[in-house]
Amino acid sequence: MYFRLGVLLVLALGIVQCQKRRPAKDEWDYRDGADKVNMRGVANLTEVLDNWRFDILNQMKNLVRNDHQALLPDYSRIPALSEALDDLFKEFNALKERLGELSEKFMGIETFIDEVKAGQATNGGARAEAQPKKKVNPRKRNP
Repeated sequence: MYFRLGVLLVLALGIVQCQKRRPAKDEWDYRDGADKVNMRGVANLTEVLDNWRFDILNQMKNLVRNDHQALLPDYSRIPALSEALDDLFKEFNALKERLGELSEKFMGIETFIDEVKAGQATNGGARAEAQPKKKVNPRKRNP
Protein backbone atom coordinates (compact mmCIF):
# COMPACT_ATOMS: atom_id res chain seq x y z
CA MET A 1 0.00 0.00 0.00
CA TYR A 2 2.75 2.46 0.99
CA PHE A 3 4.75 1.34 -2.02
CA ARG A 4 1.92 2.31 -4.41
CA LEU A 5 1.49 5.63 -2.67
CA GLY A 6 5.21 6.32 -2.99
CA VAL A 7 5.23 5.42 -6.69
CA LEU A 8 2.26 7.71 -7.35
CA LEU A 9 3.96 10.53 -5.47
CA VAL A 10 7.17 10.13 -7.48
CA LEU A 11 5.21 10.03 -10.76
CA ALA A 12 3.27 13.15 -9.81
CA LEU A 13 6.46 15.03 -8.97
CA GLY A 14 8.04 13.89 -12.25
CA ILE A 15 5.08 15.07 -14.27
CA VAL A 16 5.04 18.44 -12.54
CA GLN A 17 8.78 18.94 -13.17
CA CYS A 18 8.53 17.93 -16.83
CA GLN A 19 5.76 20.33 -17.73
CA LYS A 20 6.83 23.39 -19.68
CA ARG A 21 6.32 26.74 -18.11
CA ARG A 22 4.21 28.93 -20.35
CA PRO A 23 4.94 32.63 -20.27
CA ALA A 24 1.89 34.68 -19.30
CA LYS A 25 1.02 37.53 -21.63
CA ASP A 26 0.10 40.85 -20.11
CA GLU A 27 -2.67 41.72 -22.56
CA TRP A 28 -4.53 39.97 -25.29
CA ASP A 29 -3.71 41.47 -28.66
CA TYR A 30 -6.94 41.45 -30.63
CA ARG A 31 -5.12 42.55 -33.79
CA ASP A 32 -3.00 39.42 -33.81
CA GLY A 33 -4.42 37.19 -36.55
CA ALA A 34 -6.98 39.73 -37.71
CA ASP A 35 -5.74 39.40 -41.27
CA LYS A 36 -6.47 35.65 -41.20
CA VAL A 37 -10.15 36.03 -40.26
CA ASN A 38 -12.60 34.60 -42.76
CA MET A 39 -15.12 37.40 -43.22
CA ARG A 40 -17.57 35.06 -44.91
CA GLY A 41 -17.63 32.94 -41.76
CA VAL A 42 -18.21 36.02 -39.62
CA ALA A 43 -21.10 37.07 -41.85
CA ASN A 44 -22.59 33.57 -41.64
CA LEU A 45 -22.27 33.56 -37.85
CA THR A 46 -23.90 36.98 -37.66
CA GLU A 47 -26.75 35.76 -39.83
CA VAL A 48 -27.22 32.65 -37.69
CA LEU A 49 -27.30 34.70 -34.48
CA ASP A 50 -29.74 37.17 -36.02
CA ASN A 51 -32.02 34.31 -37.10
CA TRP A 52 -31.89 32.82 -33.60
CA ARG A 53 -32.79 36.19 -32.08
CA PHE A 54 -35.70 36.56 -34.49
CA ASP A 55 -36.97 33.03 -33.75
CA ILE A 56 -36.65 33.45 -29.98
CA LEU A 57 -38.49 36.78 -30.02
CA ASN A 58 -41.25 35.33 -32.21
CA GLN A 59 -41.68 32.34 -29.89
CA MET A 60 -41.85 34.59 -26.83
CA LYS A 61 -44.33 36.91 -28.57
CA ASN A 62 -46.53 33.95 -29.54
CA LEU A 63 -46.37 32.56 -26.00
CA VAL A 64 -47.37 35.89 -24.50
CA ARG A 65 -50.24 36.28 -26.96
CA ASN A 66 -51.59 32.74 -27.08
CA ASP A 67 -50.47 30.89 -23.95
CA HIS A 68 -49.65 33.50 -21.33
CA GLN A 69 -50.66 31.11 -18.54
CA ALA A 70 -47.58 29.01 -19.36
CA LEU A 71 -45.36 31.99 -18.54
CA LEU A 72 -47.19 33.14 -15.41
CA PRO A 73 -47.14 31.23 -12.15
CA ASP A 74 -50.28 29.45 -10.99
CA TYR A 75 -51.86 32.00 -8.67
CA SER A 76 -54.62 29.63 -7.61
CA ARG A 77 -52.09 27.85 -5.37
CA ILE A 78 -51.73 30.99 -3.27
CA PRO A 79 -55.18 31.52 -1.69
CA ALA A 80 -54.73 35.09 -0.47
CA LEU A 81 -53.34 36.28 -3.79
CA SER A 82 -56.01 34.39 -5.70
CA GLU A 83 -58.75 36.05 -3.64
CA ALA A 84 -57.14 39.46 -4.10
CA LEU A 85 -57.02 38.95 -7.87
CA ASP A 86 -60.67 37.88 -7.89
CA ASP A 87 -61.61 41.02 -5.96
CA LEU A 88 -59.58 43.13 -8.37
CA PHE A 89 -61.34 41.60 -11.38
CA LYS A 90 -64.75 42.18 -9.75
CA GLU A 91 -63.93 45.82 -9.03
CA PHE A 92 -62.63 46.30 -12.56
CA ASN A 93 -65.80 44.84 -14.07
CA ALA A 94 -67.95 47.01 -11.77
CA LEU A 95 -66.02 50.10 -12.91
CA LYS A 96 -66.54 49.12 -16.55
CA GLU A 97 -70.28 48.79 -15.97
CA ARG A 98 -70.43 52.15 -14.15
CA LEU A 99 -68.50 53.80 -16.99
CA GLY A 100 -71.01 52.38 -19.48
CA GLU A 101 -73.91 53.75 -17.42
CA LEU A 102 -72.31 57.20 -17.23
CA SER A 103 -71.61 57.18 -20.96
CA GLU A 104 -75.28 56.46 -21.64
CA LYS A 105 -76.36 59.31 -19.35
CA PHE A 106 -74.02 61.78 -21.01
CA MET A 107 -75.14 60.84 -24.52
CA GLY A 108 -78.36 62.83 -23.99
CA ILE A 109 -76.44 65.81 -22.65
CA GLU A 110 -73.97 65.68 -25.54
CA THR A 111 -76.75 65.68 -28.13
CA PHE A 112 -78.44 68.61 -26.35
CA ILE A 113 -75.18 70.59 -26.29
CA ASP A 114 -74.56 69.81 -29.97
CA GLU A 115 -78.08 71.04 -30.82
CA VAL A 116 -77.57 74.23 -28.80
CA LYS A 117 -74.24 74.89 -30.50
CA ALA A 118 -75.77 74.28 -33.91
CA GLY A 119 -78.66 76.63 -33.06
CA GLN A 120 -76.26 79.36 -31.93
CA ALA A 121 -74.21 78.99 -35.07
CA THR A 122 -77.20 79.41 -37.36
CA ASN A 123 -79.49 81.78 -35.40
CA GLY A 124 -77.45 83.60 -32.86
CA GLY A 125 -74.15 83.76 -34.64
CA ALA A 126 -74.79 87.27 -35.98
CA ARG A 127 -76.07 88.49 -32.61
CA ALA A 128 -73.12 87.04 -30.77
CA GLU A 129 -70.69 88.90 -32.99
CA ALA A 130 -72.61 92.19 -32.69
CA GLN A 131 -72.47 92.19 -28.89
CA PRO A 132 -69.39 93.89 -27.53
CA LYS A 133 -67.16 91.74 -25.40
CA LYS A 134 -66.57 92.71 -21.82
CA LYS A 135 -63.07 93.72 -20.96
CA VAL A 136 -61.79 92.09 -17.83
CA ASN A 137 -59.35 94.07 -15.73
CA PRO A 138 -57.23 91.88 -13.52
CA ARG A 139 -56.83 92.95 -9.91
CA LYS A 140 -53.59 94.50 -8.97
CA ARG A 141 -51.64 92.79 -6.25
CA ASN A 142 -50.43 94.79 -3.33
CA PRO A 143 -46.89 93.87 -2.38
